[in-house]
Amino acid sequence: MTDLVTPKRVFHPAREDAAVGNHPTQVPQTQHPAYRLAFQDMDFLLREDLRPVRFQLELLKPELLLDEAGIESTFVFYGSARIPEPDKADALIAAAGTEYQRKVAESLKAKSKYYDEARRLARMVSRIGPKADGKRQFVVCSGGGPSIMEAANRGAHDEGQESVGLNITLRHEQMPNPYVTPSLSFQFHYFSLRKMHFLIRARAVAVFPGGYGTFDECFELLTLIQTGKIKPMPIVLFGRDFWERVVNWEALAEEGTINPDDLDLFKFVETAEEAWDYVCAYWGEKGETLVAA
Repeated sequence: MTDLVTPKRVFHPAREDAAVGNHPTQVPQTQHPAYRLAFQDMDFLLREDLRPVRFQLELLKPELLLDEAGIESTFVFYGSARIPEPDKADALIAAAGTEYQRKVAESLKAKSKYYDEARRLARMVSRIGPKADGKRQFVVCSGGGPSIMEAANRGAHDEGQESVGLNITLRHEQMPNPYVTPSLSFQFHYFSLRKMHFLIRARAVAVFPGGYGTFDECFELLTLIQTGKIKPMPIVLFGRDFWERVVNWEALAEEGTINPDDLDLFKFVETAEEAWDYVCAYWGEKGETLVAA
């Protein structure tokens, strides 16, 4: 008896069916938008009542591609899009037209050291080798934009390693920085889905000085851990002076709006070495040694 070969699928691939759907015969029925295949009809996909479908697609696309890339866990970097690279900090001051602008530029220059710290930390992180099954661990992941985000992707690039960039569509153009791995460079429309992807694979998070976006990401992460929605992980906040100036953490506990132990959900650090030592110690206490490749 001849063995039967079971086909992998009985339906034609969607791409083939889509080509058939582009009907060559032009009649009123085939020319009308109603006749388009649903998944090829952008006007249909962008309807207000198709938002749940777009949510699902935006969740699914990065998930599938990251799985296919063998990325099991990430080290996430949050931080400002405005802090300059140290070599460019003086140019920012020179371009200031008013006293206020100069003061802001000088403040940003003082924080430019964090560009180097983010880059150095990303280099350390990128030396972690894959697991025995080939799954990659602690892959650098940033928001894909400039400044601190660029420094993170650049550090991975320095080590010849891939890194993830989760960019977002904004009113003002924000191009992905040149150090993000092209096949791991994603663009999001929905902030909520982007923030979800930051944390789905995260095993450590570094938060650098930043503005509303950084605060949003940082406080959502702290809230998710505080409420038990996600498992605890090491969180390092770079720059104690900055964070204690802009947030009165102790007052939150004294006012009773958080518990005193909630202040233990993160650790202040100043350098890449201090941050990486803390992350290694955190996972070491749980029986996992982070070994460089």
